[in-house]
Amino acid sequence: MRSNLFALLASALPVVAVAQSAPVSSSATPPAVESVPLEAPGPGSAGLLSPSVTGLPGTIWLGSDPGTLETLVEAVDPRLPALRRLMRSLMLAEADPPLANTDGVTHLSLRLDWLVQQGAVEEALALLDISGIEDRRLFSRWTDLGLLLGQGDRVCRAWERRPHLSDDLALRVFCTARSGDWRRAALVLRSAETLGDVSGRKADLLHRFLDPEVHENSPALLPPVRPTPLEFRLFEALGEPLPTAPLPLPFSVLDLNGDNGWRAQIEAAERLARAGSLPANRLLGLYSLRKPAASGGIWDRVSALQSFEKSLTGGNRDSVSHTLEEAWPQMVSARLLVPFAELFTEQLDQIQLHGRAETMAMRAGFLSSRYEQHAATVPQTSDEARFLTAIAQGTLPETTPDLPHAEAARLGFTDAALPTILQEKLQQGRLGEVILRAMALFSSGAQGNGRDLTDAIVTLRTIGLEDTARRATLQLIVLDTERALR
Repeated sequence: MRSNLFALLASALPVVAVAQSAPVSSSATPPAVESVPLEAPGPGSAGLLSPSVTGLPGTIWLGSDPGTLETLVEAVDPRLPALRRLMRSLMLAEADPPLANTDGVTHLSLRLDWLVQQGAVEEALALLDISGIEDRRLFSRWTDLGLLLGQGDRVCRAWERRPHLSDDLALRVFCTARSGDWRRAALVLRSAETLGDVSGRKADLLHRFLDPEVHENSPALLPPVRPTPLEFRLFEALGEPLPTAPLPLPFSVLDLNGDNGWRAQIEAAERLARAGSLPANRLLGLYSLRKPAASGGIWDRVSALQSFEKSLTGGNRDSVSHTLEEAWPQMVSARLLVPFAELFTEQLDQIQLHGRAETMAMRAGFLSSRYEQHAATVPQTSDEARFLTAIAQGTLPETTPDLPHAEAARLGFTDAALPTILQEKLQQGRLGEVILRAMALFSSGAQGNGRDLTDAIVTLRTIGLEDTARRATLQLIVLDTERALR
């Protein structure tokens, strides 16, 4: 019998005696009561998702060592959408920071950095709006995010009110110039160069920003591989905007507005969708924006998606089958099968397809969030369908078909025990750490370590993350099955 999450957590709490053997008061005089204001929650506990939304208690980090959490967060690389979704929930959850992390800023910074790396720029900025930016480390991250999103005026107004929170002289030069005091900005820059606080490309950029006419005939600067948001905005101000495609993922959000063309908009949306940072409906909206004027590459994918969506609207089974067979490999090559499944499973389940199209529709349903409803309607005509249906229903498959990871996945739905080391950490109140370790085990299992995959599934199910365990297992098997066919 599986242990319940809250029973496990409760078993780790000490028993407190509530009765006493002797009275503690010698009179009936009311005792003096001291009152002190309750402290406001620290920045480390800030979150966008409440425990009632995540289903996770606000104590998930309390018992863990901050250094261990940092190592785990940096090491975990959840490539499956179900695990990325879980990781995002952890990073956005309202929860107290580790007890050893007194100010909570280090813990919040860890979460912010992960979100930004995944392209969740607006969510990270919203977290900072909740936590406040009165700490230098948080102010630095807030200014970077604001500059990245083009909120230069807002950033500079905040810096003017809180200049003590930043030692970034380049930001000081930038904001002083934007306020109209170009002479003072130039003086600050020369002083910073003299002291060695600003040098190299950044100094050159700032000089060109302050006096572009002097440098009009100077050779163009080589673009940095990983520019800071401020450097990005300086290049833009000089009329030499940097293309975002080769830049880190957070810069992709800048192309979603379409200023750089439809192709750049779609490419940015696909990058963000792969990272789980863009809703599937928004991706579809961009695919459907207009008719492609070219062919090859991304345009073949757009054309295939538009044809498939049109055929679904028409309801002709033969047309749906044909266009699905055209669109499916496009989604496989783009690593966007899960968003595709989220968009179209409900409609596909209402159409009786045959042959290859039927198999594709069956697999799409198991990739979607409707996997349980889908499992109830899938014809049990193949070993694959029966196996995936059992996983979707959280039951032990009767047989092990010839599918990637099938045996290890099957063992995960037995009554196997939670690994001892994870059981101990759970009893120590380290739930968040256990979840991170389970995701790391799942990633190892996805690379072929069957025992790790089994342990990961068992752990997720034991701590109450049944939906994640099923979805991640289904996604791993279906996606690797498709990859094996290409």
